[in-house]
Amino acid sequence: MRVVKELIREEVRISIFSWNNKYIIKFELGPMEQTFKLSETDVLEESDLDSFLDGEFFEKVKGRFEEMGKTFRSQLENL
Repeated sequence: MRVVKELIREEVRISIFSWNNKYIIKFELGPMEQTFKLSETDVLEESDLDSFLDGEFFEKVKGRFEEMGKTFRSQLENL
């Protein structure tokens, strides 16, 4: 597995890997993680992957983290 890029944006750790003819884009925030996989043939250049790090896609990832966090906290309260 090759690391293509790692960065932190708005407290979200983002890692992009290349493995088995796929790009794996991993977003991490606290104990939560979201992973997306796409074929290398769907991307013309690695710089095109930056479109997943901004804009509407990234806003939806952050929104999903909020929802995941609420669900997780609710479950912890019910233990």
